[in-house]
Amino acid sequence: MLFFGRPPSWQSLRSFGGLVALAGSLALAPVGASAKEAAQTTDTTVSLQTLPPEAQATHRLIHAGGPFPHAKDGSVFGNRERLLPRNRRGYYREYTVKTPGARNRGARRIVCGGEQPRAPEACYYTQDHYASFLRIAP
Repeated sequence: MLFFGRPPSWQSLRSFGGLVALAGSLALAPVGASAKEAAQTTDTTVSLQTLPPEAQATHRLIHAGGPFPHAKDGSVFGNRERLLPRNRRGYYREYTVKTPGARNRGARRIVCGGEQPRAPEACYYTQDHYASFLRIAP
């Protein structure tokens, strides 16, 4: 990297790296797509059978309407990360997927969206506490 005068700071290099990553994702996105939409175009689908058994059990509980093991299960998921398709507030609900050996709720969740919680239109699995999502194939 060439530079004139004072060398760039670590912060400016990190920002530059972020711009390069953003440019790369936009290059793969459909024309006119934003960076967030570009991330959503790489949405990966996973079959329910390939998820951990605990996720499969949580998915069955969702469709049965419970009972759920955690008080926060079924609470509104705000989609603040904006990784899921945009919808009105209250559309998404989150459910805990048990993590063997964890002393707390762990990082695994299923987030479902739809008008009726027992019959969701789409469900997503995250194993990294909302940093990424896999759409669960119907």
